[in-house]
Amino acid sequence: MTKRLEVYKCEICGNIVEVLHAGKGTLECCKQDMVLYPENTRDASLEKHVPVITRNGNELKVDVGQELHPMEEEHYIEWIEVIAGEKICRQFLKADQAPEAVFQAGVGKITVRAFCNLHGLWKVEV
Repeated sequence: MTKRLEVYKCEICGNIVEVLHAGKGTLECCKQDMVLYPENTRDASLEKHVPVITRNGNELKVDVGQELHPMEEEHYIEWIEVIAGEKICRQFLKADQAPEAVFQAGVGKITVRAFCNLHGLWKVEV
């Protein structure tokens, strides 16, 4: 059974999917079940994965890591996502970009997630 906004990966071909609608079935790719990425919240690797948020009015600046995450072809942040109620905004990144993004967000509970190509999904709630 899948839940809304869960992220899964195929360990064979590397496809990554995010669930938009919860369902009773399982996700398969390349004739095998896809693997669920847990939403990690604590970083054991020198604080390089957990998103760090700076708010200035409605502007939300997200840096990935207290010590900025490396952005190399073999190891980088693929995307940063902000979830505010029923609205979701995502910024895709490339290896030659800084691990940061700026979003417009209102008040209320906000969840920020970042996806590392090697170490998976990381989140913080504010």
